[in-house]
Amino acid sequence: MSRLLLRGVEVDGAACDVLIADGRVAAIGRDLPRERDEIAGRGGALIPGLVDHHIHLLATAAAAESIDLSACETLDAVAGEIARIAATRPAGSWLRATRCPAPVAERLDRHVLTRIAPAHRLRVLDRTGALWVLNDAALAAAGEIAGLERDSGRLWRGDAALRAAIGTVVPPLAPLGARLAACGVTAVTDASVTTDADAAAILTGAIPQRLTLMSGGALSSPADGAFAVGPVKIVPDERAPPDLDAFIARIADARAWGRAVAVHCVTAFELALTLAAFEAAGTRPGDRIEHGSVIPADAIPVIAALGLTVATQPGFVAARGDAYLRDVAAGEHADLYRCASLIAADVPVLGSSDAPYGPLDPWAAMRAAVTRETAAGVVLGADERIAPAQALRLYTGGTSVRVGMAADLCLLRVGLAATLDALDAQNVAATLIGGRAVHLSI
Repeated sequence: MSRLLLRGVEVDGAACDVLIADGRVAAIGRDLPRERDEIAGRGGALIPGLVDHHIHLLATAAAAESIDLSACETLDAVAGEIARIAATRPAGSWLRATRCPAPVAERLDRHVLTRIAPAHRLRVLDRTGALWVLNDAALAAAGEIAGLERDSGRLWRGDAALRAAIGTVVPPLAPLGARLAACGVTAVTDASVTTDADAAAILTGAIPQRLTLMSGGALSSPADGAFAVGPVKIVPDERAPPDLDAFIARIADARAWGRAVAVHCVTAFELALTLAAFEAAGTRPGDRIEHGSVIPADAIPVIAALGLTVATQPGFVAARGDAYLRDVAAGEHADLYRCASLIAADVPVLGSSDAPYGPLDPWAAMRAAVTRETAAGVVLGADERIAPAQALRLYTGGTSVRVGMAADLCLLRVGLAATLDALDAQNVAATLIGGRAVHLSI
């Protein structure tokens, strides 16, 4: 039986030692007997490991090797960044650009992209992850794809079809797992609607974090528990929404598979349709609203009455808040990425990144939940600010470490009070999953 002693840590404000045996917390006390393997806590707080409740692992790993257009607010800036990278790549090779701001993406078509990169196969993904735009060379390589507008080169929500047409090289996932571990993340839920058995096989064991997978269709967890199966993902795209009966039928499919449902909701219309579908079909524990980007005040009691959970991304307030202030009607600012009002209504709220579309660092998202400050320092939705301890609970479910729990833990460099003052990933000293250190920087 493997044993590890965390010497001199803080648990619930008290100095103590914590013994881990066979992957679980075995004892908490003062002056526990020495063990062969020990980590010096130096008074740092020991808390449950963080969970990213909504992430897209393969897309995040791929984005790390792609051209990042997030800072390109004009077409000229997009063209310049793509041309800069194209100059370093062989003619005829694929270029993958991501996170293109929506106002610029709206101006892209096959002709524009061909002028930008005439010698390469270029595909560009908008910031939401919903729209691909291909240039002429990419279109020729892709061939016929259902839903691909060949005149414009635009493809909405066609990730799986595009991968099937052009093939894919699986991006390295280990660096992403290391980045998450450095932030204290011990578990993730991949929220990709395209996940199937093949994608599950790629993800299994590729990162150290415990893995839960959503999917748009049937999916079974392996006997060895290498991953858990999460809710069935439904994406009621406002551009071409399902009728209510079709939506209810998708919920019925999930119930037949014994699974909860998680619905992508980034507009007020998508939320209204989702609530109507749940009211008709009924809910079960684990049913979720993903994002909750826009939640009108009168929808909050409905969400609470239905017993739904909201998996939100406060990091978007910091990352995109200035654009929201510019592009979203002032009367809707209070509805964006709610937190405090949901918690006050006893709606369970989970924190997440939505990476690669949102910032990966959970501590930065916690700070955004507390301050609601945009990059320019403007407060967006002041009434939705929450206390630092509440922000931490979005990712841990609590701060208590107890005997018998799985040893999925985050050891901090400072005590809990100082941690809550700063909410900074730099304070993560060690991350343990099942009692094994997957990150150690003491």
